[in-house]
Amino acid sequence: MMQAPSPPGPQTRTRREGIRLALLRLIGRSYPRPGLVTAPRNILLIRPDHLGDMLFLTPALHALREALPGARLTLLAGPGGRDVVRGNPDLDAVEICRFPGFERTPKTGLLTPYRVLFETARALRAGEYDTAVVFRFDHWWGAWLVAAAGIPRRVGYAWPETRPFLTQGAPYRADRHEVEQNAALVAALVPGPDRRMGPTRYAVAPEERAWAADWLVARGVEPARPLIAIHPGAGAPVKQWPVDAWAAVANGLTAAFDAQILLTGSASERPLTQALSKALRQPAWDSAGETTLGQLAALLARCALVLGSDSGPLHLAVAMGAPTVHLYGPVAHAKFGPWGDPTRHVVLATDWVCAPCNRLDWPADVLAQHQCMAAISPERVLAAAKILLTR
Repeated sequence: MMQAPSPPGPQTRTRREGIRLALLRLIGRSYPRPGLVTAPRNILLIRPDHLGDMLFLTPALHALREALPGARLTLLAGPGGRDVVRGNPDLDAVEICRFPGFERTPKTGLLTPYRVLFETARALRAGEYDTAVVFRFDHWWGAWLVAAAGIPRRVGYAWPETRPFLTQGAPYRADRHEVEQNAALVAALVPGPDRRMGPTRYAVAPEERAWAADWLVARGVEPARPLIAIHPGAGAPVKQWPVDAWAAVANGLTAAFDAQILLTGSASERPLTQALSKALRQPAWDSAGETTLGQLAALLARCALVLGSDSGPLHLAVAMGAPTVHLYGPVAHAKFGPWGDPTRHVVLATDWVCAPCNRLDWPADVLAQHQCMAAISPERVLAAAKILLTR
């Protein structure tokens, strides 16, 4: 999951950022701001992010569907976000855009983002959208896109870089959870009584549930014993908890509850899950690299507990209704923590005074100086897990 950075104040802008802001304001003046559409009927929603942030969007999608049952809702998502909303009943369509800056591939040239912007804008004109909502606060590229596409009503956050292209801006508050941020945009589009955001949602297909059941049976997982998933990976090395700490927790849970351990991760995280598996006293079931997103969701739904660092798969576990323990270090859990009942979804945060710094790109040669995750003790995690397992 690509986390949104902490919003910088004007005093922290670099000279380059200041020049960019001035240019965006100048360009934004060239786009008309017609009168507001009184009843949105054909709405384009934009969220360029990955798993966790896309799940945080799903309560707003449901709120929009309830508030505007007759409107057509189309989501413009990146390739990594498409599977998150696949089968979501609150959407009429999902279109794909390879958003510059969100593709985990090398950059291809300084002009490529602008070429993609105008090509995508031309394609969007055919959709005849009357309203667009940009759900990422700093996504000036997306705000520029909907202006270039000629969409008359353009709603987003009143962030300096995005504001020049919008017809309607809502305040972005740095102390508010991302789900609540999205609620502010829903309220800007559909004024009325405060809408309580419901749970995050993910649609699992019947064949994915069947796959998970077969996978567990084939490995001899016993239904009478608790199945506990550990997702040791994270989107950035600075967010990972040490393997030996995970091993201590897993060994403690197998001893206390006769638990079975399921390790999850992507194919690239297989070396991490293998290292953890070797450190365990009892064999674990390792699914890293073996599941689609839907199959992973189906496995998590079968778990008595899911533990991991701040990551998209932990938010997927929340959406599937499994109790969870989330470990947070550099990222603000008030903004990006689990969205759900705090008695079922527990956050354990580092006690380092510099956290959360919201910086995830520390170079490898200085990572040893930024081990705030290691300050979370296995004893704290084990205690939280035991409470959830005995409720």
